[in-house]
Amino acid sequence: MSAHPFDAAIALQSREDGLFLGRTSPPYANFIGPYGGITAAQCLNAVLQHPQRLGDPVAFTINFAAAVADGEFLVRARPARTNRSTQHWIVEMLQGDEVVATATALTAVRRPTWGGHEAHLPEVPRPAEIQRTLRRGVAWMERYEMRFVLGMLPRDWDGSGGPESLSRLWVRDDPPRPLDFPSLAALCDVFFPRIWLRRARQTPLGTVSMTVYFHADAEELARAGTGYLLAQARGQGFGGGYFDHAAQVWHEGGSLLATTHQVMYYKE
Repeated sequence: MSAHPFDAAIALQSREDGLFLGRTSPPYANFIGPYGGITAAQCLNAVLQHPQRLGDPVAFTINFAAAVADGEFLVRARPARTNRSTQHWIVEMLQGDEVVATATALTAVRRPTWGGHEAHLPEVPRPAEIQRTLRRGVAWMERYEMRFVLGMLPRDWDGSGGPESLSRLWVRDDPPRPLDFPSLAALCDVFFPRIWLRRARQTPLGTVSMTVYFHADAEELARAGTGYLLAQARGQGFGGGYFDHAAQVWHEGGSLLATTHQVMYYKE
């Protein structure tokens, strides 16, 4: 049986001194270079595969320093500090002598404590009640089954955008794949740029930085299986060539799995 496209895309070969060799994946190509979510998953996977790793991811930030070219890359991951139950990581993705992405990660051994969430799953139709959104032309979008509740891209790019940029959609890997930390990190980048919804103009742009906070442990992700996730994003501030959004990802059963924040640059 061939590997799932996602597993093939994030596969890394271990080298010496915390180095891992990988390749970009055509099924996750974007307009220019790879889909940012797959680059995030590759960098996070280097931490997860590192023999010195302690615990599971709690927080992960990736900064896109340059466009990733098609072909091979190296990921260097090293623990900057290890405490009794937490570990801080520094990650770099390199092509040739150039750094194309940097990342930091916090992994930790989670301990039983009181818990609760204030970000609750919105009341929305179930996935089976919503028609799958079909949109062709960009490879990475073929790798996700999306069912938009609201906030799809504008039908007409005529400059008549709306007053807000809220999107909600049910989403999962296509073909379905059991959820884990790398795939959840990649799914946190599934949102279209918020400024496109606000302005209904195909503004040139790109992600500069993305942070994911994981609110579930490995066991909870395993229980999510191949089910749908509800992903919600809303823009916050726009101006000076940059904008951001805040987003949440829930399992269909209502569990908050991750919150994520992203900053993008744009040009007039």
